[in-house]
Amino acid sequence: MRIVVKLGTSTLAHATGRLNIRQIEKICEVLSDLKNAGHEIVLVSSGAIGMGVGKLSLGERPSDIPTKQAVAAIGQCELMYTYDKLFSEYNHTVAQVLLTGSDVDHEDRRANFQNTMSRLLELGALPVINENDTVATEEIVIGDNDTLAAIVAVNVKADLLIILSDIDGLYTCDPHRDSNAKLISEVTDITPEMIAIAGGKGSSLGTGGMTTKLHAAQITTGAGIDMVIANGKNPEILYNIVEGDKIGTRFIGKR
Repeated sequence: MRIVVKLGTSTLAHATGRLNIRQIEKICEVLSDLKNAGHEIVLVSSGAIGMGVGKLSLGERPSDIPTKQAVAAIGQCELMYTYDKLFSEYNHTVAQVLLTGSDVDHEDRRANFQNTMSRLLELGALPVINENDTVATEEIVIGDNDTLAAIVAVNVKADLLIILSDIDGLYTCDPHRDSNAKLISEVTDITPEMIAIAGGKGSSLGTGGMTTKLHAAQITTGAGIDMVIANGKNPEILYNIVEGDKIGTRFIGKR
């Protein structure tokens, strides 16, 4: 299988913005093992701004664009250093790919991206993709890494997109407000009611939330690709998801 895995900031970092070392080490171990089993892995990783916040010991995520971009440049270095170090321990080579909206909106640039990704996977590399926050502007921004992951999954013709976050999946209502909320294990059609329930963004260090994840599901399922939302606190669930077990919420691709 060709699998795109998206890691949210809340999965990678503590609330302080500092790297959750135990978590990321386990994630890299499981992804390496899946790769050893013959699966092709593409990683879409948030966390550059969050890690930059931690690296600079800032009290909160910056709100102005120049500081966000500067913090992203600092955090991206730490992020890739960490991935390179951890995946190298399992004899896997990572490749950094930074994208902006124009890279996937423009036909020629999109073709270049697809060709590069195809060759990286042929060479056995493990691409690590993030939005190029350091240069992205309002006109070329993709906006969130859930959407980015969906766009990547479609462009690399993935078999499955897995979004790991700090939530178990999609619920019938907000589980933080209603104790009767029930996890929806499978979705074949994304309704306006689901989008209305989704609410706002997620953690203070990230940009996503359930709304962006449903948007990602619309993109992937429309291209015939399954997508799973699951809680990343136990990375070993990736094994179960790849094997087709009912973990989190699976959105069924329209085939």
